[in-house]
Amino acid sequence: MDKYKILKKYFGYEQFREGQEVLIDSILQGQDVLGIMPTGAGKSICYQVPALLMPGITLVISPLISLMKDQVQALNQAGIHAAYINSSLSESQISKALCLAGAGRYKIIYVAPERLETYEFMQFAQQAEISMLTVDEAHCISQWGQDFRPSYLKIVQFIQRLGKRPVISAFTATATENVKEDIACVLGLQAPKVLVTGFDRRNLYFAVETVRHKDSYVVDYVREHEAESGIIYCATRKNVDALYEKLCGEGVAVTKYHAGLSGVERKCSQDDFIYDQRPVMVATNAFGMGIDKSNVRYVIHYNMPQSLENYYQEAGRAGRDGERAECILLYSPQDVMINRFLMENKEQNSEYTQEDNAAVRERDEARLQVMTHYCTTTECLREYILRYFGESGGGCCGNCLNCLREYEETDVTEAAKKIIAGIREAKQRYGINVIAGMLAGEERAKLREYGVTALSCHGSLRELPESEIKQIINRLLEENILTVTQDRYALLRLTDLTEAVTGGVRQVILKKAKQTAEKEAASGTGRRNASTRLRRSDILNSRGLELFERLRELRTRIASEENLPPYIIFSDKTLVDMCVKAPFSREEMLQVSGVGENKYERYGERFLAAIAEYTGGIREKFYFGEPAEADAMSRSASKAGGRRSSGGKKAEFTLTAEQAAQFPYTGQYLCTEIAERLNALRDTELVKKTSGAEIFRRLQAEGCVTEVFRDGVWKKEISGKGLDAGLFMGMRMSKKGTEYEDVYCNEKAQRWIVSMMLG
Repeated sequence: MDKYKILKKYFGYEQFREGQEVLIDSILQGQDVLGIMPTGAGKSICYQVPALLMPGITLVISPLISLMKDQVQALNQAGIHAAYINSSLSESQISKALCLAGAGRYKIIYVAPERLETYEFMQFAQQAEISMLTVDEAHCISQWGQDFRPSYLKIVQFIQRLGKRPVISAFTATATENVKEDIACVLGLQAPKVLVTGFDRRNLYFAVETVRHKDSYVVDYVREHEAESGIIYCATRKNVDALYEKLCGEGVAVTKYHAGLSGVERKCSQDDFIYDQRPVMVATNAFGMGIDKSNVRYVIHYNMPQSLENYYQEAGRAGRDGERAECILLYSPQDVMINRFLMENKEQNSEYTQEDNAAVRERDEARLQVMTHYCTTTECLREYILRYFGESGGGCCGNCLNCLREYEETDVTEAAKKIIAGIREAKQRYGINVIAGMLAGEERAKLREYGVTALSCHGSLRELPESEIKQIINRLLEENILTVTQDRYALLRLTDLTEAVTGGVRQVILKKAKQTAEKEAASGTGRRNASTRLRRSDILNSRGLELFERLRELRTRIASEENLPPYIIFSDKTLVDMCVKAPFSREEMLQVSGVGENKYERYGERFLAAIAEYTGGIREKFYFGEPAEADAMSRSASKAGGRRSSGGKKAEFTLTAEQAAQFPYTGQYLCTEIAERLNALRDTELVKKTSGAEIFRRLQAEGCVTEVFRDGVWKKEISGKGLDAGLFMGMRMSKKGTEYEDVYCNEKAQRWIVSMMLG
């Protein structure tokens, strides 16, 4: 059996995802690999497929019991014999599992790193044929990673004690360049195939909201998404308990998780969440790593995390099925102080020297500053994240709050000069709070104690609120005109770029959200536009959605019967494809994405029967595409006359015929240029902006363009249909002066796009 047959037979997929095949082929050729792939990209397939083709056993080192259980359950459901060995098993159960493994029962064994040094497991490993050792969540082996676990260092010693070195494969979703190098070095990877498929999770919507009443915001949000599963992260146990009680009082099916609960309580909470008995989880960061729940539709951070690595990993637990999901961070300046307090009281590693612990603290402080800038930037949030991990997202993603929100640009150069003068006069000895308070003319006791109220710059920006002064300082930090010391005090310091501002060579521009957006954010309603974003199930018409719900109910019954999480049976993505294909036979059911032979043998007949009962054996179309189904477009009520909804929110982008007639056609436009000209025609008070990304997405949906990952980057390509429509490739220049190809639209294509925008 080859890799393609393995993929179809056990996992139900026809094709490998981007990057999977490269890593699989390298492993099968005996080469070590390091795969850095975003959550939901299919890392497990990269080692599970070759594990089934290699002669011996594959050991998978995994940090959490929940992750092992999820993976083993999914493999067993797919017809693959697998087991896990960790502290949740008794010694007799472990002995039995090792005995069966030695007899060739299992092809894949998940094991906790602590188990590697036990005598019994070492005896088994030295006698067994181990073809591959896989390190999952490999960033845990790096002392400079955000989740360093000393137990992971035991992996290296374990490999050295094996009679024959197996192929080593390592995988993680989040790794900076330093952590990536650390993984390869510490594990001793030999000439590894290193593949970074990118960190971008395009299905995730990102937003940072500054709201006055976080509890009210969360309650409103959860009510609006009552049929969906989500995670709400809090920085402290106290916040978890309080928010949990608040949601319980509102009748929400919610559970909670933190280290202060007993092991039994944590297990019950986790099971309630995974099995969708209580689909909302309120937790500290003690929850989540390794949770493979595919239908989490939102992740809300009640408090700002300590690092962007932590944030992206936690936010990445949303939308693992590839469907659209929302990642919302509720920011308050107090969050910075909470995180500094937590860092100051963090237990130091006894194995480190004093210098090592000081270096760790310095790195923690630097990460916190990066995270704080993420919460205050007005630039594209996705671009900010990708740039941190060494990539570029193109500048404007069209799928984050900052890209969708309308801003006004203000020249704050004169205020910036006064800020710089104040920092200089204060001899660069204070942080942002003292400097902002001093310049605003505050007379707080602490400011008097420091003596800054006696400086000539005291009150030099009295006309501005202190919050706006801090905004300008954050802007100066983003542009490296200012910097901060890498310690707990985060003192503001001038840089080489400072003189360019004071000398009048460089302007400082501050982007401020328009007043309407600010009011929405203050009242806790600023994020509502994200709810209208398309998900895969939106392609289903009313009949299709009804069938989808019936299949979900059947899945829930089966999950209850077999004591399994519903997503282990079939993911939502598979159920949607089942509705689209509406199979009537075994052969047709096996064409559904995610339905392998073993899954069909277990559940296929019951789902076929449900589809047959619903359709009466008559073929019909359960997705959009027929004229008779056009009435379903009324789901977008905001298009009716271009009026606002009763809630005061702007309507989705649309043009009247009169507005469309004013579009300035020309020989060629980029999608972003078309968006700019369309936005200039709309009613700015009633209708939201469109974007180049949205226009490109529509062209993708029409089958005119696609994006492929080639030579380490995403590249756009035009189909035959796109060429016929008037699209063509042309060269353009990036801001950094690099030439690259992009999609252009001639006048024919422009007219077609404008027609698509008509209400």
